[in-house]
Amino acid sequence: MHWELELSLFVFLLAAAIISLRVKDLLAAVVSLGAFSFITALLFVAMGAVDVGFTEAVVGAGITSLLFIVFLYQTSRKSSD
Repeated sequence: MHWELELSLFVFLLAAAIISLRVKDLLAAVVSLGAFSFITALLFVAMGAVDVGFTEAVVGAGITSLLFIVFLYQTSRKSSD
């Protein structure tokens, strides 16, 4: 039962990583990186490491995404390349 859940989370994790690398809008990249971190936290919880998953959710998906968004609004929103 658990391997199906873990496999689907890995697919979503890969999709979030590819989206965050390919998108030109930096806000969309930050949001997809936040989703990547949240999916990683779900994967940790599914594997039984609840404390690591909780820490990843708070630090990775919460604080880091918030700081990225705050710093992003002090720069330009679009990528220059």
